[in-house]
Amino acid sequence: MNTRIRRTAGLFAAAAVLPLALTACSNGSSDSGKADSSAKASAPATKSGDGTGSSTAAASTMDQPFGPACSAVPKNGAGSFDGMAKDPVATAASNNPALSTLVSAVKKAGLVDTLNNAQNITVFAPTNDAFKKIPKATLDKVLNDKAMLTKILTYHVVGQKLAPKDLQNGSFDTLEKSKVTTSGSGESYTVNDSAKVVCGNVKTSNANVYIIDTVLMPKS
Repeated sequence: MNTRIRRTAGLFAAAAVLPLALTACSNGSSDSGKADSSAKASAPATKSGDGTGSSTAAASTMDQPFGPACSAVPKNGAGSFDGMAKDPVATAASNNPALSTLVSAVKKAGLVDTLNNAQNITVFAPTNDAFKKIPKATLDKVLNDKAMLTKILTYHVVGQKLAPKDLQNGSFDTLEKSKVTTSGSGESYTVNDSAKVVCGNVKTSNANVYIIDTVLMPKS
C-alpha cells in the first residue's frame, strides 16, 4: 500500500515538474520560437500609450493628419480629408472654412493657378486666427500690396513634399527664395520657432499641408 502511495505521489510530482521542464527547454524548439516571436511582436503594442508602439503602427499613424485642429475638419464632403486629397491645394483650401482668409489672400495675389499647378509641394497654411494676430491696419496694407502679399504667401510654400519626420530638424528653401526652419517630433512641430502646427500632414492631390497658428514672415 505504501509502495502504491509513493508511486502515485511520484507521478504527481513528475506531472508538476514536466511543464517547468518544457518551459525551460522551449528556447530550443520551433514552437517556442513562434511563441517568442509573437511575444516580441506584441510587446511594443503594450507601450503604444506612451508613443513607443511598433514601427508599423507608428508609420501608419504618422501617415494620417494629426493635431488638435484636425477635429474641426468635416468628416465628409469636399472639405473632409478624403475630399481635400482629390483636389489641388488652393482648391482644397477653399473648402476649409478655417482657411478662408488665406484663400482670399491667395486670390488677391493671383496665386491660385500657381499653387494648383505646382507638383509635389508643401504648404504651411495659416488659419484665420493666425491672420487675426496681425494688427488690422498692417494686414489691410499687406492685402492691398500685391508684391508684398506674394512675397509673404510664397514664403509659406516649399518646393518638395515634406513628411512629418522631415520636420524634426529641418531647413527648407521656399518659393520666396529664403528658408524656413522646422523642429519637433511625434505630433508636435514648430515652424521658425514661432508657428505651431495645429493640423499636420493633410494631403491634397499635389501637396502636403501643415496648418499653422501664426503667419510666417520672411526676414527681408
